[in-house]
Amino acid sequence: MTLNDHQLRTALDGALHHIRTTLTAVATRVSEALGSTLQSGGTAVPRDLANSTQFDLRRNIGTLHQVFADELSRRITQELAAPREAARRVPAATSWQTLSLVDDTEMEERMLSDRIGQQISHACESELRELAGYMGALLQSGHSDPDRHPLRAEVLGASMYRAIEAVTVTPESRTLLARELGAAMAKSMPECYARILQMLQDRGLQPIELKVRQVEGPGNQLPGLNSGYATLSSTRSQHGEFEGSSSHMASDASGYQRDGRSVSTGTHSLSGPSTGGSRTGRAGPISRSGLSATQADAQLMALLRHLTAVASVPGALDALAPRSSRPVSLSGQPLGPAAFNGAAAAGPGAAAPPYAADGLTGLMAVNLIRAHREELMQASSGKLDHMVIDVVGSLFDQILSDSRVPPQMARQIARLQLPVLRVALNDSSFFSSRRHPVRRFVNRIASLACAFDDFDDGPGKHFLKRVSELVQEIVDGDFDQIELYDAKLAALEGFIAEQTHDDAQQQGAISTLGSKETELRLQQRYMLQLRTALLPLQVDQWLRDFLSQVWSQALVLAVSRDGPTADRAVRYRRVARDLVMSVQPKGSPPLRKKFLMLLPPLMKDLNEGLALVGWPEPAQREFFSRLLPAHAESLKLPPLSELDHNMMVKQLEGIFAMPVPGNESISPADPALEVDADVIAKRFSAEEAKSVGFVSESAVDWSGVVDIDLNDDASGGPASGSGADSTDAMLPGIDIDINLSSAEPAEPTRGPALMDHIKLGFAYQMHLKDEWQKVRLAHVSAARSFFVFTRGTKHQETISMTARMLVRMCETSRFRAVESAYLMERATLRARKQLAALGASTRH
Repeated sequence: MTLNDHQLRTALDGALHHIRTTLTAVATRVSEALGSTLQSGGTAVPRDLANSTQFDLRRNIGTLHQVFADELSRRITQELAAPREAARRVPAATSWQTLSLVDDTEMEERMLSDRIGQQISHACESELRELAGYMGALLQSGHSDPDRHPLRAEVLGASMYRAIEAVTVTPESRTLLARELGAAMAKSMPECYARILQMLQDRGLQPIELKVRQVEGPGNQLPGLNSGYATLSSTRSQHGEFEGSSSHMASDASGYQRDGRSVSTGTHSLSGPSTGGSRTGRAGPISRSGLSATQADAQLMALLRHLTAVASVPGALDALAPRSSRPVSLSGQPLGPAAFNGAAAAGPGAAAPPYAADGLTGLMAVNLIRAHREELMQASSGKLDHMVIDVVGSLFDQILSDSRVPPQMARQIARLQLPVLRVALNDSSFFSSRRHPVRRFVNRIASLACAFDDFDDGPGKHFLKRVSELVQEIVDGDFDQIELYDAKLAALEGFIAEQTHDDAQQQGAISTLGSKETELRLQQRYMLQLRTALLPLQVDQWLRDFLSQVWSQALVLAVSRDGPTADRAVRYRRVARDLVMSVQPKGSPPLRKKFLMLLPPLMKDLNEGLALVGWPEPAQREFFSRLLPAHAESLKLPPLSELDHNMMVKQLEGIFAMPVPGNESISPADPALEVDADVIAKRFSAEEAKSVGFVSESAVDWSGVVDIDLNDDASGGPASGSGADSTDAMLPGIDIDINLSSAEPAEPTRGPALMDHIKLGFAYQMHLKDEWQKVRLAHVSAARSFFVFTRGTKHQETISMTARMLVRMCETSRFRAVESAYLMERATLRARKQLAALGASTRH
């Protein structure tokens, strides 16, 4: 394995992360411990020294971490590039000028760094010995030597003292920090080394066992020679080996071919000639009885990686590929035609699986699990593993024949067959949890692909390229780690958000709808403020509600569009004050005269504001039916005293002089104001409504009947969208239980509940203009007040609507998902139906 090998660097980076995390925790504890020493007044450390050291550590703790990380990385690189064995054998060129006295500071540095290394070494003796075996296998040194791997305590001690030098310049403080940090690191490193060992084990790495050196002399350390070390264990020849012809395939440290070299995993080679056995000419069976569980798992992982590398050959998954480009088995033989239709297993004499894909119209890609079933069975152990292999193979029969999945995306999903199989073998929750990251990732790429009609150009091409990159990263990475799928799912959702945002932004829909939503949210905030301020006033409830709920909208629109000091904003504030005063008692002739003079401009501005906010005509008539009698009644009552009148006017001016909230006052968590859709429609100009494709509620004939039923699902999924478990009662006699957890109900695909589960980039069916249209959700506003859909391929049409409109469409079955169930649930249901049919035919 070369120095720039990806797997080596990945493993070392993971180890460095654990070490840096440990130092962070240790440095924090030491800083607090120095403070405790000051508070306790102990005499072991002088007070001023502890005080200054604590100050330097807290001030430069970031420098400590950075210098330690850089120095440790540099030393590890140096260790890998120049092994100490070679440096020890080649004398350095010296001259008389190189001889000098060693400075005291250098001696102090060496002494303190060695002391830190010794503390860590004594506390982690067993962990370092075990780690040496793994590092020997990772570095392919051919031997296990605790004194020669780059993560040994000596390297950590030197790096830590270099970091301490960067924290403080005082020798006494350096000595104190070296003592405290060294002791604390020695206590924490056993756990850190244990995490590193677990990480290497999870990667399928097998340690090189310690060997007894039988002959002393030159050549013992040279790799590839039959030196004085004991020969490899004879169990190698007893267990058989893989001897495939695909030696050009890449591999990792878990033990398969890389660039024509045999990569050894522990004492068992997974490729190449046996040290103590004979070549069989094909992949022989692996005897599991002599292997430990870890070794068996590593060999299975190596097989899965090999098959995944085979599937990465261009055209290998194409069911119509010519024979010359078909993938080969581990025996080096091209796969026969049976491997391409998923109807039988590969290999001479291989028995058909218990439920082969009979009756399928053809797969869109090769079912690798079917094609290599015999080899997978040999590499796995136990009937349960064999059942899982057959179940996952059957699931991919259904996935790769699902008519809902575009062929281009089916080939990308086919590349995940063996990673999915690996997860299913290790994690039983794969079958029982709908929220399993692997299931979610496969479901998501299949569902998003349904929204595209063309993958040769435009957004569909970009989406397919991104999915291909993510799948490749999974295949090349640690695909048995669940966290990897969570990360790729997040990356996919981020890509979809950017893509849909860009598509909608080109048509100006996002900015237009964003401004409208901002107005609604500002109105809501101002309404709440105005309602609170009006509570102390002695006015009728209907008038208080009008001012806070309706006239507040007119004030916000006037201020946001014209500015707070514009003429319209000033007039609308005066209308609010005069409206309240117009219903106050005014029995004296002067007050009546003043009222009659103010009434015409008041009604004019009032009607203007109501038209601006688009208040419905029925609501206006009801309001004026209360206002006019109130005016008539006020003319009969005795007037207020001059003091009360002036105080009320002053109070109203103060209330409506409150500034209208600005954009900076809006919180993302604030919901939008619930406003009638027709009212919102009047807020759009004709040009704005056309540019965003705004659809109002009045544009839909709600009394009409939806005469086209899309219940028929070509994929065989449940039309109700209730998930694969909705038909369990119809599937008697099934010999395996792959029911999904009832605690995780299937996401709805229609009805009112669909509103809470719609997702960006997904395809939906929308009934507009008396026909069903396939649309793609392109944008959801920040407060979920507006939803933007697109339809069409080259000439996209934008369809925008309010949340209330969309809810109503869901309730009336005019909006539903294209898929009646997610891909994995559809495949599970179809596989179970097939099992039930086979079980019934077997009984008869």
